[in-house]
Amino acid sequence: MSPSETVPGQAAENPLPVTLRINGESHRLEVDSRATLLDTLRETLGLTGSKKGCDRGECGACTVHVDGRRVLACMTLAVMAEGREVTTIEGLAPAGALHPVQAAFIAHDAFQCGFCTPGQIMSAVALIREGGAGSPDAIREGMSGNLCRCSAYPQIVAAVQAAAQATTAAGGI
Repeated sequence: MSPSETVPGQAAENPLPVTLRINGESHRLEVDSRATLLDTLRETLGLTGSKKGCDRGECGACTVHVDGRRVLACMTLAVMAEGREVTTIEGLAPAGALHPVQAAFIAHDAFQCGFCTPGQIMSAVALIREGGAGSPDAIREGMSGNLCRCSAYPQIVAAVQAAAQATTAAGGI
């Protein structure tokens, strides 16, 4: 991989040195001042779990956590993440283990094509942490920024509700 990230199709005109902390690891990079966090994750660091769906902040496929809060990586400049902790789907659970939300998505068949699944899971984890997964209506509202083209919404709501109940019983995520 190249040591510098650029806006696709353009040379790095304004390279800036940044240190990004991704999934607990520090990465010293030079990024184009216009590079999104999503492109930096996918193209420079090879973390392809976060998907590029609409590239306009409308679908939620690129959802990651920055300092524990969900953000749309396609709408966030990479330089804005300097000094902050970024968690992607790849860093959600220890190697070889599943996060409770991932396990619930499997148990409730809450995915079909899988394209939106990483963003859905990252959003669900944040929603549960925020205390917004108390009812199916609250889950639908809290997850409304994440679109599923396969329409697995009933299964997604069931998975989030089950994960919320399991993590509440276990003392939180």
